[in-house]
Amino acid sequence: MRFSKQRQAVLDTVILADKHLTADEIHKIVKHKISNISLGTVYRNLNELVSIGKIKRIILKNGNDKFDKTTSNHNHLYCEMCGKLIDVTYKINDADIRKIETETGFKITDCNFNIKGICTDCRKERN
Repeated sequence: MRFSKQRQAVLDTVILADKHLTADEIHKIVKHKISNISLGTVYRNLNELVSIGKIKRIILKNGNDKFDKTTSNHNHLYCEMCGKLIDVTYKINDADIRKIETETGFKITDCNFNIKGICTDCRKERN
């Protein structure tokens, strides 16, 4: 699939980021490369990249979804104070998933979760 200059810039920004970014953060970064790109264009491209599996959307309760370059199933630690999101490799094993399916009748197609807490930096600031 051939990507437009805008879509490639959005994808590159997500892939090169050292953290999970919001659409607004991605827009600010891409705007340095493509000065006339709109936030709407960034959102459309993010949605398309998610739909074709190039990136993953992490839906957060506060509405500030973040975007992740790691598309394989994995989980996150989420700081309730600063919004930092950190990948963790711990996951529910296959036996647990089968048990949940048996008990609920629900066919699980994807499994990832966010563990909420307060990060080290925010805990230091509070003390």
